[in-house]
Amino acid sequence: MKIGFIGLGNMGAPMAKNLAKAGHEVTGFDPAGVAVEGVAPADSAEGAVRGMEAVITMLPNGEIVRAVHADIVKVADKGALVIDCSTVDVDSARAAHQLAEAAGLPSLDAPVSGGTGGAEAGTLTFMVGGGEDAFARGKTLFDIMGQKAVHCGAAGAGQAAKICNNMILGISMIGVCEAFHLADKLGLDRQAMFDVASTTSGSCWSINTYCPAPGIGPKSPADNDYRPGFAADLMLKDLNLSQEAAESAGANTELGRHARDIYDAFVGSGGGKGRDFSAILDKLSKG
Repeated sequence: MKIGFIGLGNMGAPMAKNLAKAGHEVTGFDPAGVAVEGVAPADSAEGAVRGMEAVITMLPNGEIVRAVHADIVKVADKGALVIDCSTVDVDSARAAHQLAEAAGLPSLDAPVSGGTGGAEAGTLTFMVGGGEDAFARGKTLFDIMGQKAVHCGAAGAGQAAKICNNMILGISMIGVCEAFHLADKLGLDRQAMFDVASTTSGSCWSINTYCPAPGIGPKSPADNDYRPGFAADLMLKDLNLSQEAAESAGANTELGRHARDIYDAFVGSGGGKGRDFSAILDKLSKG
């Protein structure tokens, strides 16, 4: 398949590379002029789209998604499948769908979970919104870039699932970090804390798979001086999206709001900038 890929950052570059390695003809564009092995460079977003059977975007925010999609739908080939893998607000995702629909293009919103490691290994999870026929077309590409793709519903449903999932993640990571901090203060060994919590009612992804305590559990960013697997400022972005969605939908998400405020303080003035979101434990430990 001929694929145009727009947005070759930390996530987009390995995703595009995996598609090229699988034998697809990939043309990519990024305003930073990034070069990706196996991906032919284009000099503009429009140049990456013309003549393609599918177009994938991985962009920083909703405003950019709207602007890029407004441009690319004008030059995309008739029937080209447009897939946006960015994590943005639900309204922007739906606006991108509307732009594609008006141009006669099938489209999907398909944000991902799995971080840069998952992008490189091709083990991402895709949460997908859009029509069933479009999902069936896109699944062959999702199967190359990831290990799982869930069709969550109509336009915007993928973003809704991503926002809700990451609100759970942000809340649970804070809970795990506070529990380890309390265990430290009570003189409880961290390994003992992990051995109990990871196999009882405290069990969750934030402790079992991505433990914030260095040297405990499977290897995680905590074992690499909290260099980001999933950056704290990206968690803040997702929690802000969850609260915007909650306000728009009239949903009561008090813990989500409190988690957003904690990460806002952590990133803004608490030493979280450029660190993994699990470094909340390091901040608590240092006071």
